[in-house]
Amino acid sequence: MTANSHSSYPLTERCLGSAPRLDDSPEWIYDIDNPYLHGVYAPTNHIDVSATALEVEGEIPKDMDGAYLRNGPNPRQKPKNPYHPFDGDGFVHGLYFRDGQVSYRNSQIQTAALLREQEEGQAVWPGVMGPFDFSLPDSPIKDTANTDIIWHNGRLIALWYNSGIPYTLDPVTLENLGPLESPSTLSRKMSAHSRVDWQTGEMFFFEFGDEPPYMTYGVLNPDGTLKHESPIDLPGPRLPHEISFTENYAVLHDHPLFHDINVLKRHNMRVVHFHRDMPTRFGLIPRLGTEVRWFECEPCYVLHTSNAWEDGDWVVIDGSRSTNPMPQADPSEGALSHMLAYMRLEANNYRWRLNLRTGEVREGPICDLNSEFNKSNQIFHGVKSRYAYHQKIPLLADGGHTLRFTGLIKYDNETGQRQEWDYGPGVFGSEAPFVPKRGADRSSEEDDGYVTTFITDTNNWSSHCLVFDAKDITQGPIAKIKLPHRLPAGFHGWWARGEDIYR
Repeated sequence: MTANSHSSYPLTERCLGSAPRLDDSPEWIYDIDNPYLHGVYAPTNHIDVSATALEVEGEIPKDMDGAYLRNGPNPRQKPKNPYHPFDGDGFVHGLYFRDGQVSYRNSQIQTAALLREQEEGQAVWPGVMGPFDFSLPDSPIKDTANTDIIWHNGRLIALWYNSGIPYTLDPVTLENLGPLESPSTLSRKMSAHSRVDWQTGEMFFFEFGDEPPYMTYGVLNPDGTLKHESPIDLPGPRLPHEISFTENYAVLHDHPLFHDINVLKRHNMRVVHFHRDMPTRFGLIPRLGTEVRWFECEPCYVLHTSNAWEDGDWVVIDGSRSTNPMPQADPSEGALSHMLAYMRLEANNYRWRLNLRTGEVREGPICDLNSEFNKSNQIFHGVKSRYAYHQKIPLLADGGHTLRFTGLIKYDNETGQRQEWDYGPGVFGSEAPFVPKRGADRSSEEDDGYVTTFITDTNNWSSHCLVFDAKDITQGPIAKIKLPHRLPAGFHGWWARGEDIYR
């Protein structure tokens, strides 16, 4: 693999330091000066790869049973408009663990947009930077299913940032199974983050859009049929990203980050603004209810929560909070300036407490370190938990011109203490799900398990999976698994238990 830098990519070199020519990437990326198409973000031509007998340093725990799955962008056609990483075609990597053995496979998600563009041999849909094309089917911008990947009812479900059509895959072979047959009566779309209750098998989902009802909330049964659905009354179009649940409630989000629908209608462009004079609202709705009780909090945006639970009269929510979700754009970065600014994620670990009896809100930081893409032990979702596993993200002042993960953080959210492991210079990680040991349940210690992450080393363009002992990540990985090819940077990861996928 060559890594020759070129002088024709000033913006990419400003953000990444170089624009290497990688022999496993499509040639068209070298026509475009966009950092999210180069280096660690460059798409790969290694598709539908399957590999066993992977090289392992250390030892894979024999009680590690299941699959680490990660979704992310891998664009196949040269974009027709300025490229945003949310526009890249969804691409799933799976690393499968069983009885101390490990294997790898990947799969490009066959969305309707990708199939049509492959047939025509060119980009058809514009991306999220617009302009939107409302003459196109399903979505006026490209619905890529590239953001999250979850397991429910025997299938993997790929979801998209902007609320799109869910696509399904076989959890073991990663064979594409087509769009999820929608059980909803109100919408066939789902937002990027749905939640699965490992205790009940239910899936909590929501959808949002530009027409009333601006949000729909729903619950699926373990067999994938619709259990409950309700339209949610919001003041107008919003851009919520997350949902969580407790034993009795689902937690909905209404943040003061949204676009002007009139601008979209007049100019086919979505112009998003953070309204600093408006509160963030969390809505508590009974799991199978219709009435939402809203709690007003300090203005912010929340991409991802770690967990939520009930504590007497209180509902507690742990997550990552951003008070500057729209950082100032740098005009010298031209047409990409606002995208680059938005992707420079500024957030810190935070806790909200909502009183069900009095309506009181108490909130405050757990830590001020810049971190996000937080995961926790899913066995304890909905009940009190203590630990969360975040990615360390450098700020712009620290060289974070693009969104990149430079280290793993384990937080004790009760004490605010943390453990850290840096991936190393030029090495970038992935969202790291918690891996419970085979047979673990709520009687097990919450952090008795493992944490996994994919890393890509830009010093030699190799990729590995790191496995950590969750009790002490500071000792470094207990296993390092060499992957058969370079993995482009991605978004969200999931741990699928062996008892679910190896039936």
